[in-house]
Amino acid sequence: MVAIAPTDTEIIVIGSGIGGLCCGAMLARYGFDVIVCESHAIAGGAAHGFKRDGFTFDSGPSLYSGLSYSPSANPLRQVLDAIGEKLPCITYDTWGCCLPEGDFDTSVGASQFGEVLFKLRGSAAAAEWQQLQRVMEPYAKAATALPSLALRFDLGAAITLGKFAPAFLRSAGDAIALAGPFSKIMDKNVKDPFVKNWLNLLCFLLSGLPADGTIAAEVAFMFADWYRPAAVLDYPIGGSAALVDALVRGLERHGGQLLLNSHVEEVLVENNRAAGVRLRSGKIIRARKAVVSNASVWDTLKLLPESSVPKRFRQQRQATPECDSFMHLHLGIDAAGVRSDLACHYISVKDWEMGVSAPQNVVLVSIPSLLDQGLAPEGKHVIHAYTPGNEPYDLWQKHARRSYPVGNRTSAEYQQQKQARAEVMWLALERIIPDIRSRCEVTLVGTPLTHERFLRRNRGSYGPGIRAGTGLFPGPRTPLAGLFCCGDSTFPGIGLPAVAASGAIAANTIAPVHKHLEMLRDI
Repeated sequence: MVAIAPTDTEIIVIGSGIGGLCCGAMLARYGFDVIVCESHAIAGGAAHGFKRDGFTFDSGPSLYSGLSYSPSANPLRQVLDAIGEKLPCITYDTWGCCLPEGDFDTSVGASQFGEVLFKLRGSAAAAEWQQLQRVMEPYAKAATALPSLALRFDLGAAITLGKFAPAFLRSAGDAIALAGPFSKIMDKNVKDPFVKNWLNLLCFLLSGLPADGTIAAEVAFMFADWYRPAAVLDYPIGGSAALVDALVRGLERHGGQLLLNSHVEEVLVENNRAAGVRLRSGKIIRARKAVVSNASVWDTLKLLPESSVPKRFRQQRQATPECDSFMHLHLGIDAAGVRSDLACHYISVKDWEMGVSAPQNVVLVSIPSLLDQGLAPEGKHVIHAYTPGNEPYDLWQKHARRSYPVGNRTSAEYQQQKQARAEVMWLALERIIPDIRSRCEVTLVGTPLTHERFLRRNRGSYGPGIRAGTGLFPGPRTPLAGLFCCGDSTFPGIGLPAVAASGAIAANTIAPVHKHLEMLRDI
């Protein structure tokens, strides 16, 4: 990393989230002179890690798959292969459920969930699940027939996708259904209410939307990854920070640079072309070839001069629906005497009738130190509980920095609201560790304003809530020459595979076709 920003480069990437790092590392691998500008003091965006009093926390995602083996259908694993970086992982297959029906463990794999269903709902529900798996097989093949790293948004795609065309054409009939909502497949094949609730929950975790808003391709990809024989989940040794470090190493080893504490204030436009960026410090960095924004669709628009893109484009992008935000609870606890059968992850649902996207109805819990003991001091555990994209920003609007003085964030009213809105996470944790409150040595509560401040996310949003069937994700191109986009605003799905794919696709679109083909041959 360099402390002083250079004044000239070929390509600038705005933001070091996973999408931005994947894009930057791939561009560097293609031989471009690339700089990634990050506003925060830590790289990684929503996936960064941080330390407090000897505990190492994941700021965001904690459920990974498809990273511990190669070849993998996970675009993130494909990027790591392309840039030549290894990511040691611990594998496991079980997580805990705290649902209205009771508390139980379940696993990834071809058959285990069917066994859970048999105990919970009887043979009819188990048989229905087995039938759904058979129905999803061709869709899963169609969803993985075209590797994300072969995609690009220009005519060169006909060449880079050529070798995969036969497999795709064999699945072309099934691929048509993948663009629609998963609910069409679910409603046709699933009648049991619990199975429907479970699938809606999985859809919500994938996209921030229930089954009627989640495109079928995302669920088909999950079935290909989770519900296959010998499936496992992965946890990077060192947490999400280790994943970020691997991408940064790949970026820098191929000659790219990462600039931290380098907030981009504006995209410079000259002769109707993105020509560079102006940092908050006043520093100007020029880009001879392209600027790529990994900021959200709303935050990217704020960086562009008003007249630089057509008014209709600005209005359409500004109107992109957004998912709600998060509440976070990061805890460092004394683990002495804690039950020995804890799972690394738990999904807690309060009431199915409320709907999976209802505020504070779903809580996720991660205890990664059960897998990687290096994340906590001896005899301790790190815990991350969060409400995944179901916390309304409007509840926090009056405390926002732009509406009130900075000191209002420390007001008694704000602190009381933090504690009140965190209570649902404490209650979920008490189902797992009843005396959790008395064990805490580190307690950190995050709100949508925390998300907005540290992750530079518009209204602290989880990401775009584009419902299946209402419009396509826009991809990496924009009407402004030289300006490209990546991240969750450009590719379906909010999770790590989707943003990794978006970064790689943006890099591929900029790269010459012959270099793209060379990369595909290498991996």
